[in-house]
Amino acid sequence: MDILDVHTPTTSFSIPHSLRDDSLETLFDRLSYKMSSSRIPARVGPGWLKYEWNGSFWTLDDESDYRIFTWRVNPTGSNDTPTLFAQNPDFPLPTAQEYRNPSFYAFKPRRDEGRRPESIRSADGARASSVRSGKSKRSGKEPPEVIEDYKADYKLKFNKFHTENGVRTVTGKIGPVNGVRMLLRKGHRHVYLSRTFALEHGFIPADTAPGHYGYTGLVQIGKWPITLGKTTTIHDVYLSEESHFDVILGRSFMERRGIKLDALDPTSVVCTDTGETIDCDLVVIKDWRGEVVTIT
Repeated sequence: MDILDVHTPTTSFSIPHSLRDDSLETLFDRLSYKMSSSRIPARVGPGWLKYEWNGSFWTLDDESDYRIFTWRVNPTGSNDTPTLFAQNPDFPLPTAQEYRNPSFYAFKPRRDEGRRPESIRSADGARASSVRSGKSKRSGKEPPEVIEDYKADYKLKFNKFHTENGVRTVTGKIGPVNGVRMLLRKGHRHVYLSRTFALEHGFIPADTAPGHYGYTGLVQIGKWPITLGKTTTIHDVYLSEESHFDVILGRSFMERRGIKLDALDPTSVVCTDTGETIDCDLVVIKDWRGEVVTIT
């Protein structure tokens, strides 16, 4: 049995969890039970978890995310304890006047903050030495303004790359609701409705209580007509805890409509069953700090 360290915005704890034998749903169940006595009693699900790998933060929403996570954090012979960051997407982060867990990723200090004063002193000393000697001489460290220019340029290029490579979204109709933005995603198997959207438009009862409609795992909420372009088809729809999109169109929908995507033009979406070309927008998801959220 493995151990997972978990950091929330206000607390930290560890849980037993086998990366080899247990599933993502088992992880959701254990975290829900562990956090049930806290001020956030809601069911843990998609949209709650992130982990850090290779200097970036990655979401842990579905089984494909989980398989990638177990492969990344459990290399052969590694003794490191995997770490997860858990946050209820329906709750705001603690304010500056409230307690903030310094181990939570959003509250960690920048890695270069502790080294910056030394960098500034070294740069100033190098410039003074250069003036005294009258010779052009490299100090071995770049001046801080050069470092900042490089970091700013790198961040611009990073954001530009992700802005041009967002996720594909289309606008259609599900049930009686028109003008719904939907995510096209092969990494998801079915068609999913977010809990908030389902409650707002009456797909599930307004008095939904813990233990029902997705709190015990993935639950089908019936067959619903989905219109994309001029064509309507009927699909099994499942409830999801996904907080970023109201509707996710997974492989079952894409195979039924014969959705054809273009690797060179990400805005090109064609339904081969009718030959219709569908308007597609690329959307980039950012967190409260304005940083890009990677959706796998």
